[in-house]
Amino acid sequence: MKARCLRLSGFKSFVEPVELPIEDGLTGIVGPNGCGKSNLLDALCWVMGEASFRNMRAKSMEDVIFSGTALRPAYNHAEATLVIDNAEHRAREPWRDADSIEVTRRIERDGGSSYSINGKPALAREARVLFADMIGGAHSPFLVHQGRIAQLISAAPKERRVLLDQAAGIGGLRARRHEAELQLKAAGTNLERLNESLEELQNRLDTLKRQERQAKRYRSLAQRIRVTEGLLLHAGWQAARQEQEAQEQSLAQAEEALQHAAREAARASTALQEADEEFQQLREAEAAGAAGLQRIKTEQERLDARERQLRERKEGLETRLAQTGRDLEHEAARLQDFQATRERLTTER
Repeated sequence: MKARCLRLSGFKSFVEPVELPIEDGLTGIVGPNGCGKSNLLDALCWVMGEASFRNMRAKSMEDVIFSGTALRPAYNHAEATLVIDNAEHRAREPWRDADSIEVTRRIERDGGSSYSINGKPALAREARVLFADMIGGAHSPFLVHQGRIAQLISAAPKERRVLLDQAAGIGGLRARRHEAELQLKAAGTNLERLNESLEELQNRLDTLKRQERQAKRYRSLAQRIRVTEGLLLHAGWQAARQEQEAQEQSLAQAEEALQHAAREAARASTALQEADEEFQQLREAEAAGAAGLQRIKTEQERLDARERQLRERKEGLETRLAQTGRDLEHEAARLQDFQATRERLTTER
């Protein structure tokens, strides 16, 4: 991998946009302590995919953004771009045909980081694999940090093997193998889900077959029902036609009867008119009879009143007659007593 330049903006102590050219041969950076020399190496590791903020000598990944000073405000983002020479077209697809490859990593406060390769958005995995194929990356053996030699001497065999793999240029292959294993695992998971889906689809297929048989039977029965309904409709139509003919005959008879009834009605109307005239005469006679009846009723009421008076008078006379009879009987008894007394006195005299 041939790096041509490193551009920084808002990264740690690099506030203003800075471009570090990397020419052929040996490029050295000198300066006093605290001037930011290590920040350049941190930026190089960060743009190549470093994911640990501890390796960036920070408390969080957002600490790589310029945090501000007493004279300058803090930045909300940081960006680092590494330009790689690809004149020999050794990069893998889809960047093989590009003469140079620009890998940019940008981080936003509370927004995470993002990658772009040659101006197109890319995944962090794609950037790491790109550098691994070029024997680079954040943990490349060609990046020697302070204390790196002692760390390599005391490293475990597994860590040395990783270092040798990176030095041999198979780090990209291992990254691709790891990615392929992840994809294979995902494919296995998808295959299991596919088998479950196939079982579910088979069950649904069996259900659909049963439904198909039921649908065929339904269509057959529906066809028979339609034929039967057609026969019934035809029979009904014939019956309705016969009924219509019978009704037409009945209508003709009814029209004839209507004409006869009309003639009878005309005669009845004439008779009714004559009856009205007779009724008018009867009404006049009834009025005269009603007047005479009223007079008779009035005379009858007067006679009834007279009869009641005579009856009451008769009852009074009968009562007086009965009283007179009783009085006569009493006087007759007194007369007999008087005669007896008279005879007795005459005898005594």
